[in-house]
Amino acid sequence: MLTDYEKNCRSQLEKLRDKEDIIILALESSCDETACAITRGRKVLSSVVASQIEIHKRYGGVVPEIASRNHVMAVSQITSQALEEAGLKPDEIDCVAVTYGAGLLGALLVGVSFAKAYAYALKKPLIAVNHIRGHIAANYLAKPDLKPPYICLIASGGHTAVVKVDGLEDIKLLGSTQDDACGEAFDKVARVLGLEYPGGPQIQKLAREGKPAVNLPTPLKNSAGYDFSYSGLKTAVINYVHTKEQKGEEFSKADVARSFQDKAVEIMTDAAVRAAEDSGLKTIVIAGGVAANEKLREVMKQKAEKHGFDVYYPPLSLCTDNAAMIASEAYNLIRSGAEAASLTLEASATVKITDAKPRV
Repeated sequence: MLTDYEKNCRSQLEKLRDKEDIIILALESSCDETACAITRGRKVLSSVVASQIEIHKRYGGVVPEIASRNHVMAVSQITSQALEEAGLKPDEIDCVAVTYGAGLLGALLVGVSFAKAYAYALKKPLIAVNHIRGHIAANYLAKPDLKPPYICLIASGGHTAVVKVDGLEDIKLLGSTQDDACGEAFDKVARVLGLEYPGGPQIQKLAREGKPAVNLPTPLKNSAGYDFSYSGLKTAVINYVHTKEQKGEEFSKADVARSFQDKAVEIMTDAAVRAAEDSGLKTIVIAGGVAANEKLREVMKQKAEKHGFDVYYPPLSLCTDNAAMIASEAYNLIRSGAEAASLTLEASATVKITDAKPRV
């Protein structure tokens, strides 16, 4: 039995299906950034991100309880700021979108709880968004004329995968990490090198000074599919550093960073190119926090030119966690006929890339 609120939302969504300039207020709180953005169609009207990097840096990584508490303190303020920067009043938005997973459960609960209350108070539809798919959808903001089908390489702190995007909501998983995600490996290698959190930017910076002088393995090198493995690569770096330190031998941290980064990028880009060739597609898209890595962009561009592919990726501001990408995916969902989420929506620490809607 539908409530009056649910009936009203269903009616509103039906009217939005064919609307080009849907105004979406989106919230993202899956890890250590509290974010709110407002989009009109594929145009970003405002995007506010309250980062906690300086807080978690002292601990060498994200502390879930601290992250959750800071989301609670920030979410209302950044929502008001996003509306102000967009020049809109709350009742002028068409719907509310929120990340329901994947991520830190406590952090996600803050965003989901706030979004449910906000949507209900405004009597607006609530759209539940898969965070991983949000990263893919960031590319539609950077390149509004991007259209499926294409191959997407997803590279972030928690996810590394190659998918085939056949439609806005038709996504097929071709290959994924069998252990550590690429971004996770970057953080762990950075830690063993004594670099600050977050590890990705620090590895990139140090690698500019180094040479690819350390011989590192290529996990799953001869496998037939498109799966990744970063655990062995990470362990090889850790063993190299520990062996040098135990023997009292000098070594170049910059060379280690360069060698690791080169190998990590090689693994991802090779899989994406093979997937594009095997699928007969000519477009490769990069998504996720690691998409901000300059080496990844450089190598992907070189390989795309060599094989005659087009390659696209978002600007740096849309690579790391943000709410604009969540709004973009919500737009896809609405246009594809998705239903509004109910007020019983729950956060989920783990979701599959293939999950277009929450599992209930």
